[in-house]
Amino acid sequence: MKQVLIETIPFNVSPIQLTEGMKAPSGNPMVEGILATAEVKNGNGRYYSKDLWEREIDKYMDVVKGNRATGELDHPESTIINLKNVSHIIREIRWDGDKVIGKLEILPTTSGNILKALIENNVMVGVSSRGMGSLKEMNEGTLEVQDDFELLCWDFVSTPSNPGSYMNLVREGKENNVVNPYTKVNSLLTEILCANGSCPIF
Repeated sequence: MKQVLIETIPFNVSPIQLTEGMKAPSGNPMVEGILATAEVKNGNGRYYSKDLWEREIDKYMDVVKGNRATGELDHPESTIINLKNVSHIIREIRWDGDKVIGKLEILPTTSGNILKALIENNVMVGVSSRGMGSLKEMNEGTLEVQDDFELLCWDFVSTPSNPGSYMNLVREGKENNVVNPYTKVNSLLTEILCANGSCPIF
């Protein structure tokens, strides 16, 4: 039976090194990193074959070219992308061995502004796929994602299950000093959420 497949198990990675970020033509910040890895068991104990990912990436490229490859901040338990929660859009996807690499533009939406503030303050964020599919046990502790899998999108999360799926600012030029991951985050989020004269967090 098909189910929503969400990958959200935490793992340890190195801190993001903040640098002068590269901008999209719109002026929005861009981030780049691993979207998926084929032929490995992820933190949820799931295994995606390379053939399966190649098929789904080929299909998803039409979504990217159509300017529709949006995603949300955090994984909802839904197969629908909720536009009011959209934080980013994928602009480029390429293969690097068994890894799917993506370049994403952070949008100036409410969720996108929160994501941008987190990244600018060196808070570690990740990206994780959302799709529909069924599972079959390969061996003890490993479930293979079956051929009926359908990729829906990639969302930003705090704890991705795919190895190495943490986003880094696309950068050029000289590195800046790394800031404390928690410095000024609360004040920045308050400023963003309360920018229109009302403050939903109070």
